[in-house]
Amino acid sequence: MDSSRISIRPFQLSDADDFLTWESDDKVTCYLRWNTITSKEEALMHIQQVAIPHPWRRSICLDDRSVGYISVRPESRDDRHRAHVGYAIGSDHWGLGIVTAAMKMAIPSVFEKFPFIVRLEALVEEENVGSQRVLEKVGFVKEGFLRKYGFNKGEIRNMLIYSFLRTDKIAS
Repeated sequence: MDSSRISIRPFQLSDADDFLTWESDDKVTCYLRWNTITSKEEALMHIQQVAIPHPWRRSICLDDRSVGYISVRPESRDDRHRAHVGYAIGSDHWGLGIVTAAMKMAIPSVFEKFPFIVRLEALVEEENVGSQRVLEKVGFVKEGFLRKYGFNKGEIRNMLIYSFLRTDKIAS
């Protein structure tokens, strides 16, 4: 994949049709905490009420068309030095290196916008091997296995925790 075709940018209401393409895919949303979005109205509402006001959520774009997202949510108070990272991409774009490239773009931007953050954390379900590979290719460190840790889609699931520190180097 030519990385010049990949970009990240804030969501726009005009992304609704592209957003719906990947957010209506159960293969994508099975690892997300929200349910599959099934209509353009739901897509517009999610973009307007969740994506746009989010502290740092960006659309992953291929040729400026939304194919996924990255979000970073800083913790609060005494834990504000940490932030949680999440991402997803349409299943027709899996395995092409798009999320890896987008994450490598996102990390410097996040550390610049939030100078108090020293640690990015990502929780990944045990079965989501593709997501684990993304984090490892970016330079995140696998820190541990969390048994029966995350609740998603009615189940308590095993998770892996990864981190990336401000002092870490993005993998080349």
